[in-house]
Amino acid sequence: MPRVTFTPNLKKHLDCPPSDMDGATVRETLDAVFAENTRLRGYILDDQSRLRKHVMVFIDNEAIKDRVQLTDVVTAESEVYVMQALSGG
Repeated sequence: MPRVTFTPNLKKHLDCPPSDMDGATVRETLDAVFAENTRLRGYILDDQSRLRKHVMVFIDNEAIKDRVQLTDVVTAESEVYVMQALSGG
């Protein structure tokens, strides 16, 4: 199963430990995470179910290409990393 890990700054707001989730695409994998942690969805996806502008997802250290439908393929051995951009001054 793909391993999904969230950036440490997200963990300040929600409990989101690394987890192994079923899924053949980023969408399927994230939906499995959101089924267990519904509050997390609003931090990652907008009201159109697309990635928020300040969120990046990487599969095996490469940024995903499809930020709208989230169709990038993940394998059972994939590492999916969800990162939220930081801002401030």
